[in-house]
Amino acid sequence: MLRHLIAFCLDQRLLVLTGILILSIWGVGVSPFSWGPSFIPRDPVPVDAIPDLGENQQIVFTSWPGRSPQDMEDQITYPLTTSLLGVPGVRTVRSFSMMGFSTIYVVFEEGVEFYWSRSRILEKLNSLPSGLLPKDVSPALGPDATALGQVFWYTLEGRDEEGNPTGGWDLDELRTVQDFHVRYALMAADGVAEVASVGGFRREFQVEVDPEAMRAHGVELSQIMRAVRSSNQEVGARTIEVNAVEYLVRGLGWVREVSDLEEAVVQVSQDGIPVRIKDVALVQLGPALRRGALDKGGSEAVGGVVVSRFGANPMATIQAVKETIQEIESALPRKTLEDGRVSKLKIIPFYDRSGLINETLDTLKRALTEEILVTILVVVFMLVNLRSSFILSLVLPLSVLCAFLGMKWTGVEANVVALAGIAIAIGTMVDMGIVLVENIQRRLEEAPDGESSILTITNAATEVGSAVMTAVATTVIGFLPVFTMTGAEGRLFKPLAFTKTYALLGSLFISLLLIPVLVYLLHQWKPSKKSKSDVKRGPLSWAILIFSGLLLAQHWQPLGPAMGLLPNAVFVFSIAFGLLWAFDYFRQRYETILRWCLAHRLLFLFAPALILSAGGWVWKNSGQEFMPQLDEGSFLYMPSTMPHAGMGESLDALSKMDRAMEGIPEVTQVVGKIGRVESALDPAPLSMVESVIHYKPEFGTDSEGNRIRQWREHIRSKEDIWKEIQKVAEIPGSTSAPLLQPISTRIIMLQSGMRAPMGVKVKAPDLISLERAALDIESALRESEGVEANTVAADRVVGKPYLEVSIDRESAARFGLNVADIQETLSIAVGGKALGTTAQGRERYPITLRFARETRDSLEAIQDLHILAPTGAHATLEQVASIEYVRGPQVLKTEDTFLTAYVVFDKHEGWSEVEAVEAAQEHLLLAQANGELLLPSGVSYVFDGSWKNQVHAQKTLSIVLPLALLLILMVLHLQFRSLSTSAIVFSGVLVAWAGGFILLGLYSQAWFLDIQLFGQSLREIFSVHPINLSIAVWVGFLALFGIATDDGVVMATYLRQTFDREKPRTVQGIREAVVSAGIRRVRPCLMTSATTLLALLPILSSTGKGAEVMIPMAIPSFGGMAIAMMSMFLVPVLWAWREERKLGS
Repeated sequence: MLRHLIAFCLDQRLLVLTGILILSIWGVGVSPFSWGPSFIPRDPVPVDAIPDLGENQQIVFTSWPGRSPQDMEDQITYPLTTSLLGVPGVRTVRSFSMMGFSTIYVVFEEGVEFYWSRSRILEKLNSLPSGLLPKDVSPALGPDATALGQVFWYTLEGRDEEGNPTGGWDLDELRTVQDFHVRYALMAADGVAEVASVGGFRREFQVEVDPEAMRAHGVELSQIMRAVRSSNQEVGARTIEVNAVEYLVRGLGWVREVSDLEEAVVQVSQDGIPVRIKDVALVQLGPALRRGALDKGGSEAVGGVVVSRFGANPMATIQAVKETIQEIESALPRKTLEDGRVSKLKIIPFYDRSGLINETLDTLKRALTEEILVTILVVVFMLVNLRSSFILSLVLPLSVLCAFLGMKWTGVEANVVALAGIAIAIGTMVDMGIVLVENIQRRLEEAPDGESSILTITNAATEVGSAVMTAVATTVIGFLPVFTMTGAEGRLFKPLAFTKTYALLGSLFISLLLIPVLVYLLHQWKPSKKSKSDVKRGPLSWAILIFSGLLLAQHWQPLGPAMGLLPNAVFVFSIAFGLLWAFDYFRQRYETILRWCLAHRLLFLFAPALILSAGGWVWKNSGQEFMPQLDEGSFLYMPSTMPHAGMGESLDALSKMDRAMEGIPEVTQVVGKIGRVESALDPAPLSMVESVIHYKPEFGTDSEGNRIRQWREHIRSKEDIWKEIQKVAEIPGSTSAPLLQPISTRIIMLQSGMRAPMGVKVKAPDLISLERAALDIESALRESEGVEANTVAADRVVGKPYLEVSIDRESAARFGLNVADIQETLSIAVGGKALGTTAQGRERYPITLRFARETRDSLEAIQDLHILAPTGAHATLEQVASIEYVRGPQVLKTEDTFLTAYVVFDKHEGWSEVEAVEAAQEHLLLAQANGELLLPSGVSYVFDGSWKNQVHAQKTLSIVLPLALLLILMVLHLQFRSLSTSAIVFSGVLVAWAGGFILLGLYSQAWFLDIQLFGQSLREIFSVHPINLSIAVWVGFLALFGIATDDGVVMATYLRQTFDREKPRTVQGIREAVVSAGIRRVRPCLMTSATTLLALLPILSSTGKGAEVMIPMAIPSFGGMAIAMMSMFLVPVLWAWREERKLGS
């Protein structure tokens, strides 16, 4: 089959070349990078910085203005939660009840389709039984997005013609423009699910009633309410015809000015004098109640957040938003200031995820480019054939384009993890071409005169084709278990498995179909089969090597741009050519070393046994974490103020924090939010602070273009910047916060509901027990080893001051009043009541009614509220009710209807998340056993957070890894039809596994690579630091397992062919046959190892966004393949040992 396919391609060369050209153009069109000429139509794969690891959850949002958290919980949240628990596929239901609204998160099981789950919830909401909820309440489904979709935040600011801030705009003006102009325009952009406003003041018409004037005029509250409603309406009266012309009749009546309400008639006295609203109330335009505010650099601001729709391309959404901003900015208002300057409103972004996405893609693009250049160096140096080198140089870019096509066809998103699959597969992708080209080249050189080139190429390609396919199969099949992963690790690494598989299948497709055709075409131009330029490095080869090395040095710049081209070139040439000459020397000495190993078999086998022992020791002593944190280039500072603080005090605290943090030299901008935005996606209480902190990159350029370090001397990492932030942002009355970043925090909150990667969820039957248990656990955790004490923070469950009005029913009855009469007056007088909305063009403003401020702003004033009895008498509130101060909840959290509180914390530096949590668990258990931690009856707790992903992943890997190894062994057995031969080849996997762990162990040693070169430390160049065992590391091992057998497969395939052909009958004959086969295959094996190792160097030294994820993936492959070269000795030695035992028996 394979022979016929290769022969067909050689016969139909034009068809093959045309097909490859079409695929290449198509691949460029769907590439996430801006590759290719502008005339190629672009339809790139979806792009984001990191995969969406959030749970499949839907939000049910219910608004009931003015109601307390307890009322929301009892009458809204609890009934809805019990109903939603029965929806098919629901795993858990989390809820937040706050003043005026309820937010319920319905979390579905893995695999439930997003929009199917929305339809099930809508069915449930539409079928709720009558009377389950209050009549004036209507729950609604939240936007078809998650909090991770918050891709673009902005503020509205006045700027002059030179772009300088001007001020001059009131907060209510800015909010009006945001709500009715900017917001709706941006919502029309493609991919946008919601645009939510935050900050400033929403305008409303406020009717503030004077109770004394009401009593003087004999007016009731209901009359005023009816007058307000009656003065704000329009009607249509169909049509009339005048002179055969039809006219539409319209009665105008919307309230447009304060005077429109002031002139509304409440009643007419007996002598015909009208009592108007202005006679009994003050009408004004004022600010509506707000539960959130925005601060930029210490000054209050107005802005919004753009939320990308679930499944939409975030990059395309942001681009559509920016295009819409360009369209509408010219139409935004402007005004002339007192100093004569013209201030024009501008939309100023302060969080734009496209910057992080572009930086991440740029890191990966640089890594891919550098890997391709390194591979060209290896091929030209070791293959010593420019034509063959040219052919192999085409394999990599074409294979990468094939991977992009696969991603586009299957809807795989391009992110740092998915594209890392291509980056770590670069060396493997070219390995197959190396083996194929090397064998074809050798066969052509040895072919007798007159033999058809097509026949020679077909035979040569077929000879190693099965080995090549087996090598690819072991790599692809070794990754198949990744497709079985579930949970967060599945969402994280399935895209990587897809891209790596597409890249390998693409390289196999290119190698088997295109390489024979290109070899044939270039062979026809060959002037002489024995041309010296093709058997040794001539001037042209050296010129290409030097040019490629200089290009690599200029692009890679491992020592940094400030060092210039020469030092970087010296470093690159030293590393690349030093290793290549070492490989070449190894090839020359291979026969001698192999003969020694065959003669001293037991002594040689002691080396792999020692390596396995060392690797096992490192494995047992490694820390664990789920994933290394991606450096997003910004922090999210999320402390909490005291729950009793009002809006003014909370905003003042936020302003002080932001100003203090912006004073840090490394910080460029701070924008903070207190409370919530106007969105169901943000159920934040008034005490919650969210400040986005942007900081400078470590290195930048000055005005002359020179590279300079932008951090102070004692600031060596972003963690040091965070410590500076914690120092200056600590103010009395606020908690500290763990190190968080915008995207990772959204993921954590989606997964666990908490605002920290680690925490304890405490559940209790009542609020008092809940708060006591949470505070006791907080105190205990501060003493736990591995926990950063100043980051431990428990929810203050009942810290909000309440004024509770308890109605004396007996006293009320004496006045003829019932509970509803008293409560309605209290609700309207203090909280206010919405009486409608007026339309002013595109703008809409509510009309609210409440008592004048001086009659409701103190306990005494509230006690003196007058309530009209049916008899016409007036009773004060104090006469029919008692008022007392109590402590109550600011927010009520529940999970599956159980009251819940969170105790969040962070780990000590140097501890892994799993280690810190395990230590905390043991500490709490010990404290309970010693009687130091006494929990109230009915209280339980459980640790939660992103660390659970690691625990779940560890259980998955305990099945996935052995399964991957078993599948690789099965593929080897299918290739060789011999269990012993398969085991011999499989031995390379075990040695490679140990090599990967040895390099991980070396990365934890302070002395490793502690060498200065041109004033630069190799530890900094190659980012040497302790690496915890994470899913990224284990995926690197999975990739290693697939390629660790490649050299063994090639070697064993030729050993089998040699022994089938020569059939040696003596020990000496067996060893000679083994040496002959080893010499025959050492060059392609060395080339595959060299390409894999050298291609990983740019990844190991990468420093851009995304490097934190790629480096842990690359370390196992680099360390494993460096040790796996031993299989070039191990496989022949074990083979000879087996054959000698057969001979002896």
